[in-house]
Amino acid sequence: MATSSGARKYSSSVGGGGDRPPQPVKFARRTSSGRVVSLSRDEELDLPEEYAAQNDYINYTVLMPPTPDNQPGATSATNVAGDKPDGPTPYRAPSSRFRSESQRIRMGSHGGDEDSGSGDTARKLDRRMSVMKSDNKSMLLRSQTQDFDHNRFLFETKGKYGIGNAFWQQDEDSYDRDTGMSMQDFMDKPWKPLTRKIKTPPEILSPYRLLIMLRMIVLVFFLVWRIKNPNHDAMVLWGLSVTCEIWFAFSWLLDILPKFNPINRMADLAALKDKFESPSPTNPNGRSDLPGMDIFISTADPEKEPPLVTANTILSILAVEYPVEKVAIYISDDGGAILTFEAMAEAVKFGEVWVPFCRKHNIEPRNPDSYFSQKTDPTKNKKRPDFVKDRRWIKREYDEFKVRINGLSEVIRKRCDMYNKNEEMREKKLIKEKNNGVLPSDQKIEVTKATWMADGTHWPGTWFKSCADHAKGDHAGILQIMSNVPESDPVMGGPDEGKLDFTGIDTRLPMFAYVSREKRPGYDHNKKAGAMNALVRASAIISNAPFILNLDCDHYIYNSMAIREGMCYMMDRGGDRICYLQFPQRFEGIDPSDRYANHNTVFFDGNMRALDGLQGPVYVGTGCMFRRYALYGFLPPRSNEYSGVFGQNKAPAKNIQPRSDEEEPLTGHPDLNLPKKFGNSTMFTESISVAEFQGRPLADHISVKNGRPPGSLLTPRPPLDAPTAAEAIAVISCWYEDKTEWGDRIGWIYGSVTEDVVTGYRMHNRGWRSVYCITKRDAFRGTAPINLTDRLHQVLRWATGSVEIFFSRNNALLATRRLKFLQRIAYLNVGIYPFTSFFLVIYCFLPALSLFTGQFIVQSLNIAFLCYLLIITVVLTLISLLEVKWSGIALEEWWRNEQFWVIGGSSAHLAAVIQGLLKVIAGIEISFTLTSKSANEDEDDIYADLYIVKWTSLFIMPLTIVIVNLVALVMGFSRTVYSVIPQWSKLFGGAFFSFWVLAHMYPFCKGLMGRRGKVPTIIYVWAGLISITVSLLWITISPPQGSDATASGGELKV
Repeated sequence: MATSSGARKYSSSVGGGGDRPPQPVKFARRTSSGRVVSLSRDEELDLPEEYAAQNDYINYTVLMPPTPDNQPGATSATNVAGDKPDGPTPYRAPSSRFRSESQRIRMGSHGGDEDSGSGDTARKLDRRMSVMKSDNKSMLLRSQTQDFDHNRFLFETKGKYGIGNAFWQQDEDSYDRDTGMSMQDFMDKPWKPLTRKIKTPPEILSPYRLLIMLRMIVLVFFLVWRIKNPNHDAMVLWGLSVTCEIWFAFSWLLDILPKFNPINRMADLAALKDKFESPSPTNPNGRSDLPGMDIFISTADPEKEPPLVTANTILSILAVEYPVEKVAIYISDDGGAILTFEAMAEAVKFGEVWVPFCRKHNIEPRNPDSYFSQKTDPTKNKKRPDFVKDRRWIKREYDEFKVRINGLSEVIRKRCDMYNKNEEMREKKLIKEKNNGVLPSDQKIEVTKATWMADGTHWPGTWFKSCADHAKGDHAGILQIMSNVPESDPVMGGPDEGKLDFTGIDTRLPMFAYVSREKRPGYDHNKKAGAMNALVRASAIISNAPFILNLDCDHYIYNSMAIREGMCYMMDRGGDRICYLQFPQRFEGIDPSDRYANHNTVFFDGNMRALDGLQGPVYVGTGCMFRRYALYGFLPPRSNEYSGVFGQNKAPAKNIQPRSDEEEPLTGHPDLNLPKKFGNSTMFTESISVAEFQGRPLADHISVKNGRPPGSLLTPRPPLDAPTAAEAIAVISCWYEDKTEWGDRIGWIYGSVTEDVVTGYRMHNRGWRSVYCITKRDAFRGTAPINLTDRLHQVLRWATGSVEIFFSRNNALLATRRLKFLQRIAYLNVGIYPFTSFFLVIYCFLPALSLFTGQFIVQSLNIAFLCYLLIITVVLTLISLLEVKWSGIALEEWWRNEQFWVIGGSSAHLAAVIQGLLKVIAGIEISFTLTSKSANEDEDDIYADLYIVKWTSLFIMPLTIVIVNLVALVMGFSRTVYSVIPQWSKLFGGAFFSFWVLAHMYPFCKGLMGRRGKVPTIIYVWAGLISITVSLLWITISPPQGSDATASGGELKV
């Protein structure tokens, strides 16, 4: 390698004697007498006692590869410049990372002349075992104990010889000033990746892929056979069935193709701590060098989202295991309710004792309601003698906290009544003073019924009695710091009489801010997406953490180490290309049978895990860690473009430079243009580059690109001042987004009910990738609706958003070339899956039509049809079993998902498609709302809501399908029995598919029946009687073909 001082010369120990074969490394072992004996049948080795007293040596011989430190060639063919030659000519490197101290001394004593006669000595050193006296013992001991670091080897041998063979450097004791690393750092502490990818075992994945290909081929042959063999006796049935089957095959392909490469990931928390929180030359005090984290919680209505639930979520976040000075928490109250405001103040007050208690006893989970509701033994793995006393005291404090939260509404109303009464008395006094102490009888005293805060001032948000400037959709912006910016150093507690002993426990709380953006009539506030963008701007002014964690108010932190695990992916090599990290959603309070597939494990453990093997999972609205710089609409530092029909041609994407307003776009897709219009806040604009720099991985290795120097985030956060707070208020005003790109390409995207999916799609479209983080202990837990009506309305909202995506410019068909082919298929399926409802409804009615008419979708149940049906069914079953195997879901969960797919597809999905088509074609907005609601009669049953029947128009179609199929079964059976020549094959074909439909509809029927025993027996009796009566009436009107009508009393003639 060329240097400024010219070519360097080395000892002939590097390679002497062109005919000498490469010398083996000799391993030896210590005998019982203490002598070290070579196992290579060579001379005995006299090792220093400090090494001989260690472990026994390994009893095999390793042949060193021909590296620059061990060349078999002659010394004459040396590259003068020190560069690596193109051919097989041997070459030398400046120094070896494994060269011992004695070797360096010998090299120095020979000056630098290669022909100085030191070849014999060098050969003797080469023949000896390369375990010699050195300043570093760790490398030797790792060789003895077989502890070979594979990750280190893979990373450090990429593109050049890495640690383990040879290391090129210009000086013996070089120090890289850019990264702050030297050779000794690598010798003492080997570089470790923070995460690793675990691929699906090939014995599962290979058959899985093979079966998918086999089913694709069989489906093609089956559909061709169906088209070539029509049923001329029932062309309508045949045509409808073939059309539905073709669409089902297409829909199945869209769903199964992105599952070709499912993977798992694992994070190394110990490596994260060693790298960012351990003493080092750049961090002598061991302070945390981790980037900051802003956590967003969104709420809108305290009546629908109880303040106690939100308060428990806040408490779980306050106690998270992350550097306290690096965390900032923001809650967005889009309703501007004083009840939420004061509940959060109470939560912070209780958090002053709850958070140190969690840290002292390592409590999990750190949501107090969930912790005290656990059925397990609370003393398990607890070793402190004062735990029981502390738990008893904190449990009493939490009970009192809950009572205060529950009584807040009444306390606020009484306070407001008192202040309003005082205002009325003051007004009367003023009137009396104006009228010489007399109150006119006709004088009306009008005092605005205001909502008052505890300090005796008007609440700037929504009042109980709405008026101008104090109503929902019309109130000022509010920003209140409820927990100040913590000290940069830990604040240790002490013994406290009457309370807990927090000696040696950090009692600091993270910064917590209450935010309610300004709302005024005439402005489109864009619901949750607008609230999230307001938090993005306010947090950029106050804390400007490079990463943002988004949570719903009912999703609390179940694993206090979850943020650290997520940070492992962001801070690992290549983490600068990750736009967000999605955690799976886990739910509590679901009925044990999971009747309506509320856990949705097939999606979260199957589809999302498979997408992680492509370009990353989709964003699902909560439990997501964002890179702030990616939210701003910028492009990733590196990305690829995929061309060809199937995206098989991969090439690095070109960097796009900023352009002026007068210049034409540099690309053909608007998502690839750089954002410009962030608003008129200079402080916000200046924060963008800071957030981008702080979000980079640590540049502690040559393979880390776009990194930051170690120790660059050790500076404490500056305290808040008045100008900063005023700027934060300004950026949450309702007019700030005018003439900007917020909601268009910056922040959360507007214009869709499912703004989460669109926001993630835009990031993937720019070339970013995302990661799916499944932690061993669930990261977050929340609640989900277990009532059938609520569940269907939830699915309706998702499906409506998908239809909007399909008819918008966010359709995956219009994506850029930076989106992978299979990722494009996955996003295309997001927009297309609701349209399957049309074909699903038709197919659910086909068995009934077959039983009504006495015909079937095929001419007869011949061998070909049955073989195709058997093969397709068996292959699909095997695919499902393998999918269950690699995803880890249970068979019962898979079956529940299949059932609810039919229920939701025939109700909510169909309604969403109709609503979307009416909106696109005619501009008509339709909303499906509840028309009646029954009360909950059993408040002691935690699953009581499961049995509540709330009628909705979404019930009409699935209920019709159930009734029609039940009646058709009775009629088909009666028709066949009363026929002269019964056609049992057609009956069995129609009856089989009818039972298939009814089996999928069973949870829906069970939901309509309510609680067990609540459905009167007369309902079942009347249902049977009506079915028999209708079937007999149908047979009378349309008798079976070939039957002898005279046997029943003659013919009916007209």
